[in-house]
Amino acid sequence: MCLMCRRRSMENGRHSFPFPYEPYGIQEQFMKALYSALDRGKVGIFESPTGTGKSLSLICGALSWLTDYEEKRRREAAALLQEGEASLSAAPSSATSSASAEPDWIADFVQKKAERDMVSKLKEEELKRRKREERLETIRKNIHLKYAGKRKSCEEEEAIKLLQLSKGQETETPGDQEDEELVVAEYESDDESKSKSRFLGGEEEDDEDELAEEHVTKIYYCSRTHSQLAQFVHEVQKSPFGQNVSLVTLGSRQNLCVNDEVRRLGSIQRVNDRCLEMQRNKHEKQNHGDGAKRKRGPAKSVCPYNKALALQQMRDEVLGTVRDIEQLLTLGKESHACPYYSTRLAVPPAQLVVLPYQMVLHEATRRAAGIQLKGQVLIIDEAHNLSDTLSCIYSAELNGAQLCRAQSQLTQYADRYRSRLKAKNLMYIKQILFVIEGLIRVLGGKVGQNPQSQTTPSGTEMYTINNFLFKAQIDNINLFKLQRYFEKSLISRKLGGFVEKYAGSGITPHTQSSSNKENRRTEGLSRYLQGLKSNPTSAAVPSPDQQGAAEADKVLSASPMTQVEGFFQALTNSNTDGRVVLQKRGTLSESSVKFLLLNPAVHFAQVLEECRAVIIAGGTMQPVSDFKQELLFSAGVKEERITEFACGHVIPPENILPLVLCAGPSGQELDFTFQKRDSPQMMDETGRILSNICNVVPGGVVCFFPSYEYSRRIVSHWEASGAIARLGSKKKIFQEPKKANQVEQVLSDFSRCIQRCAVDSSGGVTGAILFSVVGGKMSEGINFSDDLGRCVVMVGMPYPNIKSPELQEKMSYLDKHLPHSHGRSPGQALVENLCMKAVNQSIGRAIRHRGDYSSIVLCDRRYARPATLSKLPAWIKARASTHSGFGPAFAALRKFFQEKKQKQD
Repeated sequence: MCLMCRRRSMENGRHSFPFPYEPYGIQEQFMKALYSALDRGKVGIFESPTGTGKSLSLICGALSWLTDYEEKRRREAAALLQEGEASLSAAPSSATSSASAEPDWIADFVQKKAERDMVSKLKEEELKRRKREERLETIRKNIHLKYAGKRKSCEEEEAIKLLQLSKGQETETPGDQEDEELVVAEYESDDESKSKSRFLGGEEEDDEDELAEEHVTKIYYCSRTHSQLAQFVHEVQKSPFGQNVSLVTLGSRQNLCVNDEVRRLGSIQRVNDRCLEMQRNKHEKQNHGDGAKRKRGPAKSVCPYNKALALQQMRDEVLGTVRDIEQLLTLGKESHACPYYSTRLAVPPAQLVVLPYQMVLHEATRRAAGIQLKGQVLIIDEAHNLSDTLSCIYSAELNGAQLCRAQSQLTQYADRYRSRLKAKNLMYIKQILFVIEGLIRVLGGKVGQNPQSQTTPSGTEMYTINNFLFKAQIDNINLFKLQRYFEKSLISRKLGGFVEKYAGSGITPHTQSSSNKENRRTEGLSRYLQGLKSNPTSAAVPSPDQQGAAEADKVLSASPMTQVEGFFQALTNSNTDGRVVLQKRGTLSESSVKFLLLNPAVHFAQVLEECRAVIIAGGTMQPVSDFKQELLFSAGVKEERITEFACGHVIPPENILPLVLCAGPSGQELDFTFQKRDSPQMMDETGRILSNICNVVPGGVVCFFPSYEYSRRIVSHWEASGAIARLGSKKKIFQEPKKANQVEQVLSDFSRCIQRCAVDSSGGVTGAILFSVVGGKMSEGINFSDDLGRCVVMVGMPYPNIKSPELQEKMSYLDKHLPHSHGRSPGQALVENLCMKAVNQSIGRAIRHRGDYSSIVLCDRRYARPATLSKLPAWIKARASTHSGFGPAFAALRKFFQEKKQKQD
């Protein structure tokens, strides 16, 4: 594209976009609206139904804008440079200013110096840009760079700083040195500069600034799951930008580690702890290699995949070719480099960074990953539950068993290393113990006793943060200082290493009042764990129960201090933005204390303020008005900064048949309210509806129930009444599994059954029916395309539990802080919105592409209410018909599939 064309495209918006095929009209509209929102720095809410090519529209629209924006900046910089150089070469003005007391030569010198500085800066930026582009071009031509070998020692040092490795400047102390890595280094909270020097390596900030690489203008794309991110990366690879864009995919150590020794540890906490320990060991080894005296003791292992030269080379390869996480793991193994650290080094020069929600929405995680949002573009996909996601990310929960383990482990840690811990460390450890013990007591427990044997009265209590601190008698502790101590001292990680090292040989899970030093060294955690197991067996092949017990052992032997740290951090929120829920469930081990974030906007505000533009996209974003009120207006975003875009579906209108059923075949009114849904008449009528549907619908039927418990009850009733047998004569029955790792197998069996029936239905079975749960494992992220979902049935309305203390508190908070609209309180609107968002997610599973067709049956008279219908996606609402009797609805359903069959024949 010529420069004049690019200039016009930036000023007036693009009229055409690179696309792998001829885009649908709605895709072109989407990309134009997106381009405009990014260019004007808007907060955009974009709704594009599943199956309309939303991902490709996001990719081509956003990267077209980025390409034009970078060209515009280059052009403006070149013009400024030319102007500056012309001004410098021009003769100095001889005109004098009578108003100025300064001589002409001084004013001229100051002006010339400012111009020279500007020209120098522009030249430097242009030089950096050219070097970056030339480097990427070289990488893409697969020419192996050899620059790193010449400055190996410098790059080793740079990599250490970029990876934020601790120098571990612990002075040698008398006594047993074998646990040196577990002992907290000296800490001085009153001298921040000293503490920073001690824990971060003592380097000057100026040096770090010089080494820190500049972040280019980029797009951060985040979604909920790694599978969704991988799917997005595959779409980028297929797009016209796949060969030219610098993309990096970020993930956790657990997802990106290629060291089998570390991967085998399983839990994310153990993987993190072991990885960080290896990095510290590596740095200590480098210090010893520089002539420092090596302390006695066994050699400490370092990660063979974490070498500066290999990391830099892998970083370059990551920037040169678009890869998803699986491809990054393969590259890491082949190049013997760590994908986790390589991808982080690749963030500053990358144009497109793909990452999960947590890494961008959680401030501490964002900071640790080196993500800088200032002036950048953020796209949040699958954002229909963004408010709930933010609330979950910043909420925290601890049960009594975790608190007792943390108290016991930290007490034993302090006792073991008391002579080697500095006074400040002991003081802060005592404060942490004081708070933990206060939490145990507020749950009705006693410190130092087994939580499983301690009984507590059942009940739920709700407190503001301040009232809770008073209730637990910990209001005299400065939690902000404690939080800083957690961050700087790494006490959670060190305690985790201590527990892992001595589990089974020196650590007991609960402090015994009569224990002494010798007992602590001999009484193993394994004995306690053995006592917890029920029905021990000596079978050679582990049973599922044994495997579960083994998992429980891992959980019990791990340190819960990271969760404790998260809860402490949650208590530093504003008093009005959160609540603390005490839930007592009969025993101390089952009782819990939970921080509930009521105002997610307070944490989203920083993201909205820093980013140049934020795009919030999803297949179903309705109702938008309440979303804006709770998450945008409350975060300080003005109405004029918000832009909205919603489009219809790509399928022809006749390919969708949404029906609202108010009554069943026998005339029974369909009212699935909590009071009436368990009646035998309602359950029998539901069975008759499904039986009729299965008679006329080919292929697969997916039936959603409002909860797991109701699904269990209604299926049990049908088994007793014979309804299940009648359904089974037409469709093979599948049920959503309880365990997530069984979902793939059930879906595979469901799919194969439908495929077999499509070829041969001589046995009378025409397909399969899948019983699922709204909000369960199959209501999001799973496609029931084509024959897998020719009909989606929604039984009842999945309202949340209105008696839940958390929901009641959230409703009360919204009623107090948000305005009422259309005669509804914000709390009532929240309940309705939670229900309809769940419905929309479930029914949107069926239509996945332009040639697909499906029917949607909403079984409940309440769906006929205008306010409820208005919350359906526009493309479904436009075709929906309400039926007070079953006959006309069934006739419409039969006609719909007869017509489709005739077209296919």
